Amino acid sequence: MLTVYHNGECSKCQELSELLQGREIQYKFYLHELLSIEELQTLLVKLGATASEIVRTGEQVFADNYADKQLTDNELLQAIIDNPILLQRPIVVNGDKAIIARPPHLVKDIL
Repeated sequence: MLTVYHNGECSKCQELSELLQGREIQYKFYLHELLSIEELQTLLVKLGATASEIVRTGEQVFADNYADKQLTDNELLQAIIDNPILLQRPIVVNGDKAIIARPPHLVKDIL
């Protein structure tokens, strides 16, 4: 079963949903279901990424509150918890592997 960290308003998430139709998928709408620091740390391990690689630095809330600061990984994760819009999307998890599916067709790499 795939788990997709998804924002229903995101066009890339919508494209991914279309690609995955007919598969057993569990969606986590992260804008509505807040993630814990432990969940984010687990995602980082599965992605093989650092916190800075899963933060959407182009969002206005990032520019207003974080852009001029040197943040640790835990501080970046806390910024995502405080502002879920900052999490890259969509993220697809398949077992112990994950991928940021931007563009959505990259999901094929972990199916």
